[in-house]
Amino acid sequence: MRQTAPSLTIIEPRKGWVPVDLKEIWNYRELLYFLTKRDIKVRYKQTVLGGLWAIIQPAFTMIVFTFFFGRLAKVPSDGLPYPIFFYAGLLPWTYFANAVSASGNSLVGSANLITKVYFPRSIVPASSALAGLLDFFIALFILGGLMIYYGFTPGAGIVLFPFLVALTFVCAVGVGLWLSALNVQYRDIRYAIPFLIQIWMFLSPVIYPVSLVKGEYQWLLALNPMGGVIHAYRASLLGHQPVDWPLLGLSAVIVVALFLGGLYYFRRMEKVFADVV
Repeated sequence: MRQTAPSLTIIEPRKGWVPVDLKEIWNYRELLYFLTKRDIKVRYKQTVLGGLWAIIQPAFTMIVFTFFFGRLAKVPSDGLPYPIFFYAGLLPWTYFANAVSASGNSLVGSANLITKVYFPRSIVPASSALAGLLDFFIALFILGGLMIYYGFTPGAGIVLFPFLVALTFVCAVGVGLWLSALNVQYRDIRYAIPFLIQIWMFLSPVIYPVSLVKGEYQWLLALNPMGGVIHAYRASLLGHQPVDWPLLGLSAVIVVALFLGGLYYFRRMEKVFADVV
């Protein structure tokens, strides 16, 4: 029998802007699932408490910050008990911070995979951010317990919660695309990421309320993409005040701009990842 020659596919980098091929990403959805599952397993591999760390870490952080900022510093909390006020802001911030840290280092950590197999590289930071959602939803049980203890019932604003989770994910992926691409070129970035996250937290209304900032300067918080988002989380979950739509809208625009900018830079640098990682 006559044998046909095997087909050969040559993948070459394109010049200029490389458009996002959603169909290609969809074709590699199983790889996204595999990398997300791998990140979850690695996170708690050989640990005694496993997934309980997703509850223990934010719980103890809440206790410590409540003592120092709620009791000693007397930081205002919009009339809410400080533990539930702080935790409602800590919940999305912890997910965002962990997702940015993981996705920012994801390409360097997956160097062996990147240099051997072709696939859309954006899947790597996206899977790192996606894996963190499990901890987010586990830690959400603590907030539910605090709401029951303090007698808070979510109002109509709770329907906004899925949108806020998606917005936080997009923001984390956007920052992760920037940092992961930069980290491949400049390894100093991995040392700068923890410092960046620490400073970013104090620039976000996690410890303090938006009302602590004078009215004419509150729009500056919206330039921080997590500023309006965290404020909206509290309004959505606790229902103690209406959602500040102008603040959230401006933050959402910044998030989208940050994501598109990160995607542009990532796709621009993607062609050299395998050579320099």
